[in-house]
Amino acid sequence: MRFKFARVVVTCVILFGSSFPAMAEEMTLFRIGTGGVGGTYYPIGKAMARTISNPLNKTDCTPDPCGVPYLLAVAQTANGSVSNIEDVQTGKIESGLSQSDIAYWAQSGTGIFKDRGPYQDIAAIASLYQEDIHLVARKGSGIESVSDLRGRRVSLDDPGSGTLVDARVILDAFGVRESEFEAQYVKAADAIKKMRAGELDAFFLVAGSPSKAITELSDENLITLVPIDGPVATMLTRENTFFSTTVIPSDSYHGIDAVRTLGVSALWIVNKKQSEDEVYEITKRFWRNLPEIQKMNLHPKLSKISLKSAFASMSVPLHPGALKFYREIRDSVANADSN
Repeated sequence: MRFKFARVVVTCVILFGSSFPAMAEEMTLFRIGTGGVGGTYYPIGKAMARTISNPLNKTDCTPDPCGVPYLLAVAQTANGSVSNIEDVQTGKIESGLSQSDIAYWAQSGTGIFKDRGPYQDIAAIASLYQEDIHLVARKGSGIESVSDLRGRRVSLDDPGSGTLVDARVILDAFGVRESEFEAQYVKAADAIKKMRAGELDAFFLVAGSPSKAITELSDENLITLVPIDGPVATMLTRENTFFSTTVIPSDSYHGIDAVRTLGVSALWIVNKKQSEDEVYEITKRFWRNLPEIQKMNLHPKLSKISLKSAFASMSVPLHPGALKFYREIRDSVANADSN
């Protein structure tokens, strides 16, 4: 998607100085849809943008590595997986982060997308890391299981988020109806404020551990984590292959022991109509520059992103540009082994 000069000249002059307009038409905008600032998607998306962005085509880049020439990559706050899927499908944004289960339902026109899909323009660049389904409860609330949510004030996250979808799947499996508690639908940042104010008893959040939102509350000794396990959780993993049983380690949040829960994978999705050459360059620069960004310790989950797990829970087809890159590195490894 090429910039329209009239739409961005003011922003670009502010960012890059008055010498920018001569090259404005060469620059490409590449947005990464994320989530709220209190979750994991936003800080991870910001770090990803730093691996691929190089709007002035510098050859000596600092402190970030040199990304794709003339590509301006930005992380964009959003409502999460569902809204990112919709925005990528319609071309409103170029790429985004999504839970693997949400991406599958959208691409196949099943699950929550049964009446809307299939969204056949959804493709992937990579699988990034494991996401944990957090059920956060106010300390001293007496909430020790999903069933204990009845009669409480519970946030299921923002409409359009993958968290809301998974929360409803879990509640249904445990036989808890939304009409049985005071349901609220707010982002993690707002859930933090409500927990501090005593206006919320629990909230769901699907995010990589540790989540900034939950870390803040655990550091203040305000919360505990509720397990999502047992026979019902096992049944969910059998019925939906994108769920897996996982454990949030005891060192993830201050004062909270390890807890068993369910997890999904975070995918980097893109519209398959994006240029093959562009996505190839983005994929190549991302993996080439990631180690340098990882050394900056911008977020703990960055250390979990690895080529070894680039296809974990890959629930949609790879974009041809990304596939071209992976085939190249596969062939180079094969050639090295044969020599």
